[in-house]
Amino acid sequence: MTKKYFGTDGIRGTANQYPMTAEMAMKVAMATAHVLRLQQGAKGNAKIMNRVVIGKDTRLSGYMLEQAMAAGFVAMGMDVIFTGPIPTPAIARLTNTLRADIGVMISASHNPYQDNGIKIFGADGYKLSNEVERQIEEMVERDMEVLLPPADKIGKATQLEDAAGRYIEYIKGSVPKGKTLEAMKIVVDCAHGAAYKVAPKVLWELEADVISIGNRPNGRNINDGFGATATENLQKRVVEEGADIGIALDGDADRLIVVDEQGNKIDGDQLLGLLAVTKRDAGFLQGGVVATVMSNLGLERFFEKENIPFKRSAVGDRYVVEDMKANGFNIGGEQSGHIILQDFGTTGDGLLAALQVLFILRDSGKKASEVCHVFDPLPQLLKNVRYAGETPLDKDDVKVAIKKSEEKLNGSGRLLVRASGTEPLIRVMAEGDDNALVESVVNDLCGIIEKAA
Repeated sequence: MTKKYFGTDGIRGTANQYPMTAEMAMKVAMATAHVLRLQQGAKGNAKIMNRVVIGKDTRLSGYMLEQAMAAGFVAMGMDVIFTGPIPTPAIARLTNTLRADIGVMISASHNPYQDNGIKIFGADGYKLSNEVERQIEEMVERDMEVLLPPADKIGKATQLEDAAGRYIEYIKGSVPKGKTLEAMKIVVDCAHGAAYKVAPKVLWELEADVISIGNRPNGRNINDGFGATATENLQKRVVEEGADIGIALDGDADRLIVVDEQGNKIDGDQLLGLLAVTKRDAGFLQGGVVATVMSNLGLERFFEKENIPFKRSAVGDRYVVEDMKANGFNIGGEQSGHIILQDFGTTGDGLLAALQVLFILRDSGKKASEVCHVFDPLPQLLKNVRYAGETPLDKDDVKVAIKKSEEKLNGSGRLLVRASGTEPLIRVMAEGDDNALVESVVNDLCGIIEKAA
């Protein structure tokens, strides 16, 4: 059964337009409280659910949505704990350590400020399953007034004053005692987002020479020319400052892109390769690595050469995590920069992954361009086609074109065509040994999809 509101990373849309309205946010909160209470009861857990942690990034609409969700949870008899602007992985962590029943992050990740979203975590710090999300969707469309408790059972809301400090100490705790980043010059790009305070502070407290950019949010500039999806300013600044490395986070700081000392961008595939080999050599790799269908074929060949088990999942860090748990692997991630280190956390954490990379670099005594480039990627091209209404992928001429394109690449590469789970886009990606063929396949197919859209 297809979900109506939840995509690959929660509910997302343009703020103040359906479904990303205050009314909808309140209904989602009420439905979530009810469904998870039923789930707990079905497991024989007599504990009454009564606590939810709500965080947000720096978008202007975050004020509206956090208050609306708080109203929904409080109306259902739950106590709300506000954290203010904080990274998504911090909410996953705090949900667990505060013994909360639900965690909510209000963010549209790497999207522009006009968009916003709702990500929901269970008490264990993991994102909700598809089945639970479907149940929440069904409940949203019902009359929930009959579920409201009496006046004396209404919840309350409080502010967690040390939320950022708790997360900072957790992140620093992933580093072996006594180790520092002394004498390392690091440029950190916070995307004017959720990590604008915590990321520079963590690096400074670990004794690095820190240069911060993208750290002046105004509610409307999140991800605008800065962050993991717009690294040009970071690349330029790293070279200008003569820095050892640059790290770019996205709006909610759950993904990481690195820039080496020469200003070259290093994506999540390279970081997965680096982390996996380093952990294997240190005896800390469990099983192998999970990446998505978007990861470069060069990464797959690299792991084959290194004799490291490798599996592909659907796009979305939630699916990476599911496959990691199913296979007993402790490393997974996406080319886009979501890096999940199961030994430390339950979801993608850009700052946590950055520290792992920084200390690998520090211990090596080499340049970032030498350490972080672990394989030569195959030529790969990704293009997006925007559409309105129903997806053009269901049209016969598009299906025929996709099949013919796959035949062209057979034996020398691969093609992936999919609808985005967060935006009305068709993503067309091809890769192979022949760059000219890859470009031809993508451009021709995008043209056919555009006509059908």
